[in-house]
Amino acid sequence: MMNAVAKLSRTTLSWIDARFPLTKLWNEHAAKYYAPKNFNFWYFFGSLALLVLVLQILTGIWLTMNYKPSAEQAFASVEYIMRDVEWGWLIRYIHAVGASAFFVIVYLHMFRGLMYGSYKTPRELLWITGMFIYLTLMAEAFTGYLLPWGQMSYWGAQVITSLFGVIPFVGDSLALWIRGDYVISDVTLNRFFAFHVIALPLILLILAVVHVMALHEVGSNNPDGIEIKATKNANGVPLDGIPFHPYYTVKDLFGAAVFLIIFLAIVFFTPEFGGWFIEPDNFVPADPLQTPAHIKPLWYFTPFYAILRAVPHPLGGFLAMGAAVFLFFLLPWLDRSVVNSIRYRGWMYRVALFTFAVSFVALGYLGMQLPTPTSAFFARFFSVLYFAFFVFMPIYTRIDRTRPVPKRVVYK
Repeated sequence: MMNAVAKLSRTTLSWIDARFPLTKLWNEHAAKYYAPKNFNFWYFFGSLALLVLVLQILTGIWLTMNYKPSAEQAFASVEYIMRDVEWGWLIRYIHAVGASAFFVIVYLHMFRGLMYGSYKTPRELLWITGMFIYLTLMAEAFTGYLLPWGQMSYWGAQVITSLFGVIPFVGDSLALWIRGDYVISDVTLNRFFAFHVIALPLILLILAVVHVMALHEVGSNNPDGIEIKATKNANGVPLDGIPFHPYYTVKDLFGAAVFLIIFLAIVFFTPEFGGWFIEPDNFVPADPLQTPAHIKPLWYFTPFYAILRAVPHPLGGFLAMGAAVFLFFLLPWLDRSVVNSIRYRGWMYRVALFTFAVSFVALGYLGMQLPTPTSAFFARFFSVLYFAFFVFMPIYTRIDRTRPVPKRVVYK
C-alpha cells in the first residue's frame, strides 16, 4: 500500500514537473538554497512579515464579506461584524492588531538591516525593493485606517489628505484627486476601499515575490557581513552555508509559534492596547461637525507626524516628512564603510545607530502627544538627530575605525 502511494506521488510530481518547474523552484528557493549557518534572533522577522501578510489578506477577505463601503453604513457594518457575525469580533481584532504587528516586524527587520549592513553591495536592489514594500504598506495602512468610519478615522484622513494641498501648483488638485471630493466623503471611502482590498495588496504580493527573488539571487546577509559564496567546497556548496530547508524552516516555525503566542495574547486580552492599536475615538461614529480634541495617526506613523509638526512652515514640514522616508533609499550609497556588520565597525557607527534608534522612538512618542512648546522643542531636537544619522553618514562611516573581518563566519 505504501509503495503504491509513493509510486503515485512520484508519478504525479513527474507529471507536474513536465508542465511546471515545481521541483526546480523548491530546490532553488528552499531545499538547495544555502543560507549562512550563523543566523540569529534578528533573522526571524523576514518570515514573520510574510506570515502576517498572509494573515492580513485572509482576515481582510472575511471582513469584506460583511463590510459596507458607504458613509451611511460603514460604521454600522463594523459593529455588525463585531456583535452579530459568528467569530466576527475575533477576525476584526486579528486584522486590527495584525496591522500594528506588521509594522513592529517591519521596523525590526529594517533595524536588522541597519545593524548588519544588509543594504550594502551586492544587496542594493534588495534593500530598495524592501523600501517599496514599506511605502506600499504605509499606503495600505492609511487607506485601511479610514474604513471603520470612526471619528479618528475620518478626521485623521482629513488632515493627512489635506497635507498634499501644500505642494506648490498641483497640491490642491492632488488632494482633490486623492479624496475624490472637497472633504472626506462617501466617494473617498469607496476609493480607499478599492485601493485597500485590491490594488495595494496586489502590489504588496508582487513586491514580496520580487524581494524574495532578489534575496535568493544575491544570497542572505549574516551577522558577520561575510559573503558565504566566496568560500565553497569542490561541489560548489558554501562551506559556511546550510540548506534553508529543513534547518531554517524549522527555526522559522519556532519563531512563528512564539510570535503567535504573543500576538493572540494581545488579541484576546488587550486588542486596543491602551489606545495604541485601536483608538477610543474610533468606537464613535464619524461626525463631520465635531472635531476631536487631538487628531493624531496611529503609532506607526507618529515619528513622521512629529517631524511634520516640528517644522513651522507647512510645505517645509511636508518636505521634511517625505525626506525622512526617502533617505532610507539612499543608504547603500551613503554608507562608505569597508565592512558591513556592526560587529566589526567602530564606536562612531554604534553611537550613531543608537542615537538614531532613540530619536525614532522619541519622535514616535512625541507624535502621540498634544502639541505644546515643550513637545515642539524636543520634536525639533530629535528630528535633527534623526536627519544627522543620514546626512553625516558618508563622513563618520569613512573615518570610523573598523576591526578586521574574518574570512569565515564566527559562531561565538
